[in-house]
Amino acid sequence: MTAPPSDQERAAMVALGLVNGVGHARRTTLLTACSTAYGALSAPFEFLRALPGISNPCATAIKTTSVAQGERVMREVESHGGTCLVPGDAAYPSILVNIPEPPGVLFALGRLELLDRLAVAVVGSRNHSTYGSDACRLIVQAAVGRGLCVVSGMARGLDAVAHLAALDYAGDTIGVLGNGFGVIYPAANRGLYERMRREGLLLTEFPPGNRPNAGSFQRRNRLISGLARVTVVVEAASGSGTLITVDAALSQGRDVMVVPGAITSPTSVGTNRLLRDGATPFLESDDLLAAYPEVRPTKAGTGTLAAKAEPPPALPLTLFERRVFQTLDRTPRHLDALIEVVGAPAAELLPALSALEMYGVARQEPGRRFLRA
Repeated sequence: MTAPPSDQERAAMVALGLVNGVGHARRTTLLTACSTAYGALSAPFEFLRALPGISNPCATAIKTTSVAQGERVMREVESHGGTCLVPGDAAYPSILVNIPEPPGVLFALGRLELLDRLAVAVVGSRNHSTYGSDACRLIVQAAVGRGLCVVSGMARGLDAVAHLAALDYAGDTIGVLGNGFGVIYPAANRGLYERMRREGLLLTEFPPGNRPNAGSFQRRNRLISGLARVTVVVEAASGSGTLITVDAALSQGRDVMVVPGAITSPTSVGTNRLLRDGATPFLESDDLLAAYPEVRPTKAGTGTLAAKAEPPPALPLTLFERRVFQTLDRTPRHLDALIEVVGAPAAELLPALSALEMYGVARQEPGRRFLRA
């Protein structure tokens, strides 16, 4: 059994894992030549430069990195209540070890035990249809009902729907961030972010305070698919970023399932093309569960979202108003977040919220935030 790294070596591994331009191949070269991350950071420039694949700029970046920088990042992660994970740690997810570009360091906030769970990734468009949100909840319910952990990317749209449905079904979920802890992106997901850190797990390879950029989402997407045996695509327009996750899943040898959509729907153009090109369709829960023959039904997830508190039956609410009520809980949720979860525009959602307020089963707080009364 390999002994855990010393505090100094752990800090060096964190620092080396964050050096720009040092991916898995270069990191492997460095650790082979220098034995340890501390040795790699301490090696002379000319020695580093002589290693295969280590360019002048790369060697310079390594020499300008120190163990102290790793220690500082570790303190920042701890200040957020998080944990640093490096390859070799017991909690480092073994399912990521053999993907094409495994992360050199991960930062985790929440329930670390979820990293050992069988998981399914559920992804889709930011701009989705009501059909998409309904399908997403159906998939999540099936997954949670078999004890699977739901992985998604904490973006607005179907990512948020997937996470919230998993939590509302009393299931487990991992949110992979394209930024560091302390940055809430998108801002409308603040309530979801706080709930995930309490009830689920937030995971990122970006240090605290790191803001998202176009490249960071591509890196995030490979972790979403890497953590799961199957990636289910709910909706994706032509050119959707969701298709990057599909490419990552296929390169990792993971299965991909796709929800068919109407040929008239712009948000289903990408998914329908995937089906045309041979992707496995998701038509019913058994399609997904067939990929996890070892799991059995659990108590969690066997109900529906409506199994949460219902409005009094005597109230003359429409079906839509009851559905909106079921998305509310005791934590105030911003209108933008409700729009994502319900899958309806503000013009439809606000009258329903007003009706719920009028009947005394919901209330509004400053900042367009709503909760169950």
